[in-house]
Amino acid sequence: MTTLAETAPLPRGFPRVVTFLLNVAHGVDHMFLLIFATAVIAIAHEFGYSSWEDLMPYGVGAFFLFGLGALPAGHLGDLWGRRIMMIIFFIGIGAAALLTALTQNAWQLALALTLLGAFAAIYHPVGIPMLVQHAHNPGAVIGLNGFAGNLGIAVAALVTGLLVKWLGWRAAFAVPGILTIVCGIVFAITCPKEAEAPSRRKGGKAKVVLSPAMLVRAFTVMTAAAVTGNLIFNFTTNGNSQLMSEAFRGVLEDPAVLGALLALIYTIASFAQLVVGNLIDRMPFKPLQLWITVAQVPLLILAAHTQAWWLFFALLLVMIFVFGSIPFTDAMIVRYVDDRLRSRIAGMRLTVGMGVSSLAVWLLGPLVKGMGFSALLWIMAGIAALRAAIVLFLPDEPATAEPARA
Repeated sequence: MTTLAETAPLPRGFPRVVTFLLNVAHGVDHMFLLIFATAVIAIAHEFGYSSWEDLMPYGVGAFFLFGLGALPAGHLGDLWGRRIMMIIFFIGIGAAALLTALTQNAWQLALALTLLGAFAAIYHPVGIPMLVQHAHNPGAVIGLNGFAGNLGIAVAALVTGLLVKWLGWRAAFAVPGILTIVCGIVFAITCPKEAEAPSRRKGGKAKVVLSPAMLVRAFTVMTAAAVTGNLIFNFTTNGNSQLMSEAFRGVLEDPAVLGALLALIYTIASFAQLVVGNLIDRMPFKPLQLWITVAQVPLLILAAHTQAWWLFFALLLVMIFVFGSIPFTDAMIVRYVDDRLRSRIAGMRLTVGMGVSSLAVWLLGPLVKGMGFSALLWIMAGIAALRAAIVLFLPDEPATAEPARA
């Protein structure tokens, strides 16, 4: 029997519980990708590794599939529908987390994390276009969504530290895995079914119309900026837990307390996305992105030469600007791309950007083991400078396309 929910066109805006779960899903996405990085010391000890650096490369599969899987996920999101893909996301990533909790050696762990990364790939090319498809203020919506995503990073730091301390690293995967499956069931019940796939809909035009040549240029700059930005993001979010442990050695060594401090950094820094998201709707796009990127360079150099509490404050400033730069790529897609193509364009961008930047996870352990965190932070400062140079090639928008008017 066909119900009204199955045949009715999608409403102008989702029920609040659906919007809430779409934002929660962003936090879930980032949380699961960073549980391993937060719990790696405990896992390495159980699996018989002498140092966390030797186990860290086994997590690269998750980040590689996180990027590579975005291309088919975005394609299916536009052709099948975004609702069904989000249900697959919730159930799949929760089940993969439970499987990860059952692993007995490093290679089993690597395979389970790779599967987790494949399901994690669904969110960005599907969930964010789904969230903004009815938005009149996409910058603010993306900023709030980014805030939710970064709270997931904070939760990974705090909750993983507590669960590892009291219940063990396996619980750090299993408990959120079960809760995520429950969220998927609620989402399936409350989200209206789509009358047609996004690729067949009318409307949803780009906010700013560019010529084909300028659109190719914008996509190229967007992808190159995403690669460099994601390298910094992966190096910091996957390495900050170990960086804090090293910087506070002899001062503070309780993993739960260090996790709480790192969660505090991420929580405060997450508010930058709310601010930047609102600024995107009100200010010229290119200079705003440029200066937020430029500010990362001296702050990363400062962090390279500090310890203990000075490092804490330097790292807080670094993460404010790293998180603050995140909304730009998604805002560019909303700004320049028709909604019927957004999931596919986002998938292509993510496949290149996340695929290349997954090298950060592979290289993190060997680089720190060979050169130390100070050298790594200098390398990240160089990457930030390169990203700033790339942003300079972003097309200038015509005066009629000012953000406030759009």
